[in-house]
Amino acid sequence: MAVWIQAQQLQGEALRQMQALYGQHFPIEVRHYLSQWIESQAWDSIDLDNPQENVKATQLLEGLIQELQKKADHQVGEDGFLLKIKLGHYATQLQATPRWGREAPAVPVQSPSPAGSLVDAMSQKHLQINQTFEELRLITQDSENELKKLQQTQEYFIIQYQENMRLQAQFSQLSQLGPQERLSRETTLQQKKASLEAWLHREAQTLQQYRVELAEKHQKTLQLLRKQQTTILDDELIQWKRRQQLAGNGGPPEGTLDVLQTWCEKLAEIIWQNRQQIRRAEHLCQQLPIPGPVEEMLSELNGTITDIISALVTSTFIIEKQPPQVKATIISEQQAKALLKNESTRNESSGEILNNCCVMEYHQATGTLSAHFRNMSLKRIKRSDRRGAESVTEEKFTILFESQFSVGGNELVFQVKTLSLPVVVIVHGSQDNNATATVLWDNAFAEPGRVPFAVPDKVQWPQLCEALNMKFKAEVQSSRGLTKENLVFLAQKLFNSTSSHLEDYSSTTVSWSQFNRENLPGRNYTFWQWFDGVMEVLKKHLKPHWNDGAILGFVNKQQAHDLLINKPDGTFLLRFSDSEIGGITIAWKFDSAERMFWNLMPFTTRDFSIRSLADRLGDLSYLIYVFPDRPKDEVFSKYYTPVLCESTPGSVRTPQTHIPPLGGALCGAGAGGTPGTRHPPVPTPAGRARC
Repeated sequence: MAVWIQAQQLQGEALRQMQALYGQHFPIEVRHYLSQWIESQAWDSIDLDNPQENVKATQLLEGLIQELQKKADHQVGEDGFLLKIKLGHYATQLQATPRWGREAPAVPVQSPSPAGSLVDAMSQKHLQINQTFEELRLITQDSENELKKLQQTQEYFIIQYQENMRLQAQFSQLSQLGPQERLSRETTLQQKKASLEAWLHREAQTLQQYRVELAEKHQKTLQLLRKQQTTILDDELIQWKRRQQLAGNGGPPEGTLDVLQTWCEKLAEIIWQNRQQIRRAEHLCQQLPIPGPVEEMLSELNGTITDIISALVTSTFIIEKQPPQVKATIISEQQAKALLKNESTRNESSGEILNNCCVMEYHQATGTLSAHFRNMSLKRIKRSDRRGAESVTEEKFTILFESQFSVGGNELVFQVKTLSLPVVVIVHGSQDNNATATVLWDNAFAEPGRVPFAVPDKVQWPQLCEALNMKFKAEVQSSRGLTKENLVFLAQKLFNSTSSHLEDYSSTTVSWSQFNRENLPGRNYTFWQWFDGVMEVLKKHLKPHWNDGAILGFVNKQQAHDLLINKPDGTFLLRFSDSEIGGITIAWKFDSAERMFWNLMPFTTRDFSIRSLADRLGDLSYLIYVFPDRPKDEVFSKYYTPVLCESTPGSVRTPQTHIPPLGGALCGAGAGGTPGTRHPPVPTPAGRARC
């Protein structure tokens, strides 16, 4: 708390710099009321560059929220009512803070400079933005003071000018006086008039100088405003939109728009204040015209400030939750390109959307204006001519949202438009996985500010690995992602390669055709279709076993045999089928006269809908150890379906177990045939089976 007491002694520029560190991301009231708790925490012990420290950072944040809520709950009486509401709101606001950021409470530390580094973890860019806003606020206030000074000076000038006009009128009345009196009065009036005209001449130059200085000050202000707006709209907002794209592939949530909204509101307020000042300066020039460059300068300033506010309004009309907002129209990729080039599309659309208009509502609690389309649906779609090998699931559309509103009592009217992320229109569930591939490729590899909806046709394999891992963890809803070994397996499958070193693929490129247009060698499906099938079966039926590490998954038949060769009989592993999309097969070791390794025909989603994997494994008594050496029941018994019991009055209840047919067959590494006495008790395949 001593540090906060020291911070409260700051004055002047040091105090303003300290105040600039705080805002909606971390209110200064929180720092004040929790100063003792904040300064007692080990903020410096967290390594921000170490992902393993995230848990510790999250615990600190949760502790801060709890302390803040506790402080709010202790506020009583009339004086504490408003503070209780405010602190409770801050607690809720911090609860919604994205966890991936590097921001932490602004804690003043001991420093040779009184306004030294008051925060260890706050983003340097956010700090710079807040400091620039403070600079803009001060400059705008100075301009307001100078404008008032100019107005007062001009008002006094006008009074003196009118006095000069009154003296001129008195000159015209001298002819009515006698010669002697007229001579006496004329001399006096001439002296007064000469003195006043000299003063008016000097003051006119002073007024013109004030006007030029004020216009030059506004020029500098607008330069800084434009730079600040570019930072927020072209950097921060673009980054938020990029996070939104990656969130569509399973990346971290894009976070709320609260901080961006606060910045945009500050921008709008400062822009409008400067615009009003420029308009008032124009009015003063019209009220008292003085030849010079000011009129042209003010005209340019007025045009510039209008452009700035127009850019702010149109750029911040965005879609926070894809895809809703205002009036919706579905358009094609070509129509989207024409729209961004300001080419006339003659109000064309590529389909008909029902319930596509919605009235925007203002939410006072959040300060947002939004529209929610709750019953919007696509009735009809008009497809364009496809290019080359392009399929319907590669054709991208977008939802165009439009609105119109005015600012300043209809003084400025804006027509705002924005586009959703690309969408793919399908008519059957069988097209879903190919459409998902199109969206995933677009979300992962689209460049900021691209022409709709250009994406590279080829990407580096490590880039695709990152996208696949992100999608895999999100779809399966698992923290167990793809390992280095898994990625090597996927590279071998995609490139039909035998190299087992991930580094060998680091400079290899993957084309869209390889990803989801061309079938894998010797198969009737693409790489993505196979991978999507793996995610589907894991998500629907096998997620607990994947999280437990019971499914090895990404190994081929030969690799499975190599892993099992030195293991005791009855050791088995679960791998994803090479022949069946979304299939999983069991490979196990059982040394017999005929062969050593055995493989079951793959189980699919349909099989697991009838009987679970755990129950099927429980049925097979010859499967004893889960690779590498874990007892099967230790791994799977908690997932077995409870045994049904039947009883009659007066009798002992005896467990009765019904084991349905396995629905699978054997496939092996050797020739078919009837096994010997040591053969596992499962059906013999008719001919050679796939696995």
